[in-house]
Amino acid sequence: MALEITDANFEEVVLKSDKPVLVDFWAEWCGPCRMVGPIVDDLSKEYEGKAIIGKVNVDNNPQISTQFGIRNIPALLYFKNGEVVDKQVGAVPKSVLAGKLDQQL
Repeated sequence: MALEITDANFEEVVLKSDKPVLVDFWAEWCGPCRMVGPIVDDLSKEYEGKAIIGKVNVDNNPQISTQFGIRNIPALLYFKNGEVVDKQVGAVPKSVLAGKLDQQL
């Protein structure tokens, strides 16, 4: 399962990580988010030890969502060394998300 990332643990888990981080911004009411969710969970297993994969519920964590200008979900942000290095908005195949993650390894 992907890590639950919140306003409280975001800095520690994402910004201070020594590994690439993929963060899925989602909400329970979002249909496309429910399509991407299982893909993100699969990636968290496949990249265990190589990258951090997490999810931010935008309804419960407005601070992070606002900080990164999240207006459309699902929004997947790729972080490296505490900086956003790539972004994907909307539901896409697993291969697209994995390919972008591979570029950060």
